[in-house]
Amino acid sequence: MKGKILFVAGLGLGYVLGTRAGREKYDQLKTAALKVWNDPRVQKQVDAAESFVKDKAPEVAEFVTDGAKTIVDKVSGKTATPAAKKPATRSSSTRSTSSTS
Repeated sequence: MKGKILFVAGLGLGYVLGTRAGREKYDQLKTAALKVWNDPRVQKQVDAAESFVKDKAPEVAEFVTDGAKTIVDKVSGKTATPAAKKPATRSSSTRSTSSTS
């Protein structure tokens, strides 16, 4: 909740300061941001992050797909695939349901 309040306060403050500063200040900020973005050191890191994501994407996709299949199987009542099957350790049918008072 605290994070949401700070976000809304920051949004309001940014709006007020932005409207007071006007278009000229906006253009200055935009120019500075583009200068930083186009810096070769920043672009080198962007390329490294992009390569990392491209390398890991198939693994993440497979993980998400397997998880989704498991959830669908559980919801539909089907048996899980052998890779996702866990041994049954529950023995609720052998427990007594009588209570002692």
